[in-house]
Amino acid sequence: MKTYKTLKTLLRVLTLALITSGIQAQTQPDSLTIKLQQAFTHESLPGMYVIMTDGNKVSYSHSFGYADEANQVPYLANTIQNIGSVSKTVIAVALMKAIELKYFTLETDINDVLPFKVTNPNDPNGKITIRQLTNHTSGIVDNPEVYHYCYHFYPKLRAYDSVSIKTLNQMGFGDKLKDTTLAQFFYNYLSPQGEYYSKANFGEGPAGSVSSYSNIGSALAAYLIELKSGLSYAEFTKKYILKPLKMDHSGWHIEDVDLKKHAYLYLDQKNRFPLYDLVTYPDGGLKTSPEDLSKYLVAIARHDKKLLTEASYQTMFTAQFNKEHPPKNINLTYRNKGIFWNLYTNGTVGHDGDDPGVGTYLFFNTTTGKGGLFLCNKYLPNKQAIVDVLVKEAAGR
Repeated sequence: MKTYKTLKTLLRVLTLALITSGIQAQTQPDSLTIKLQQAFTHESLPGMYVIMTDGNKVSYSHSFGYADEANQVPYLANTIQNIGSVSKTVIAVALMKAIELKYFTLETDINDVLPFKVTNPNDPNGKITIRQLTNHTSGIVDNPEVYHYCYHFYPKLRAYDSVSIKTLNQMGFGDKLKDTTLAQFFYNYLSPQGEYYSKANFGEGPAGSVSSYSNIGSALAAYLIELKSGLSYAEFTKKYILKPLKMDHSGWHIEDVDLKKHAYLYLDQKNRFPLYDLVTYPDGGLKTSPEDLSKYLVAIARHDKKLLTEASYQTMFTAQFNKEHPPKNINLTYRNKGIFWNLYTNGTVGHDGDDPGVGTYLFFNTTTGKGGLFLCNKYLPNKQAIVDVLVKEAAGR
């Protein structure tokens, strides 16, 4: 009898433990959803999608709001949109693959690859290396008189609102460049004989001594891959990154993706931007879905050998700046730089993205292997509230 009572008590305890663990398993994502919903509402976002990964697979996936407010179309895991500068992490992977293919090294002088000579007028005898392009110390800077016109808008492809266009014009954005290839653009921007050449296209010298975040310098690294591979950067990344990861709904140009799944990009919850591409598309032009991007995140976090060797991953995530002697204009308190990737002092590696109608973030925790991403179809001046929630979740706090 005593044995039966003991067994009955044990079964009750085990059942209670299973029920409790089930409640906790359900409560954790529910708690995360509540926090994200609060941030989503506070920022007045049209739509957002959040994915968390556990190092091998997706562990949390949740939709917030709409890809199309007017027609109440929800923002789904397969919704496509631009991801802004998270695209630069793809340049990092492509560049390391190009190095594996022995096209060049990080120390290669860009003038050893380019079909024209680049000279910083502020450092005429200096040398610019590929490494300096990757850590934003090359001295090639974004001249707003040119860079803001690197956007190609497609107003005939989809409805948009005039308020958004007016706002873009007020911010200095336009669609004035005739260039359609990286080759055309970089000749015009960096060659002294080029149409857009100016001393304002360059910062202080010598290269390596001053930090200045450069979209154009980033895209130049991608153009070097084109020159050595004989493929367009879009073709190279499709061959070596998108296709191996089965990112079948991702691409660099409007014609590469299903526009029926493309989110509207918003100025606010009402006013929509037209669809657009970038002349310097490698620096911020990848169009992808949360579902596709999660495949990329998992592969990067676990150092997937389908993409790169372990040595390449180690190089890509090695801090570029010495804390004792950093370049000017950079604060290493919160982050260092890898090869394009940001190495944060909180133990995460990642990158954020911004563009008209775009706010994105992708990261993973180097200790837990967990990671996360979010995409939203509105520019976010400050992503920190959402980022903090995701980073704490990945850290297990």
